[in-house]
Amino acid sequence: MAEVKINIQENGPSSFDLHDQDGKVGEMVFDIQGNDLTVYHTEVSPEKEGLGYAKLLLDAMVAYVRQNNLKVIPLCPYVHLQFRRHEALYQDIWNKVKEE
Repeated sequence: MAEVKINIQENGPSSFDLHDQDGKVGEMVFDIQGNDLTVYHTEVSPEKEGLGYAKLLLDAMVAYVRQNNLKVIPLCPYVHLQFRRHEALYQDIWNKVKEE
């Protein structure tokens, strides 16, 4: 069973880390400035691709953002694509103004 853990860093980027029985198998790297959470990168180990692990990271990030009243700047190609494909699901947290 995969589990997402948040790893907040004071100096430098933070991450949502994905662990399963094999250890750390994925991460979503982000930074928080004010009320904006900027997502830079999402990665899942090649041997774990296709298992829905990136979606687990996305769901954890979205839950965290909503719980903390933040907005997302999706610089990560994966997150940006998901926001565009499912705009109605994410319109409340998508900071389109600062994305440009």
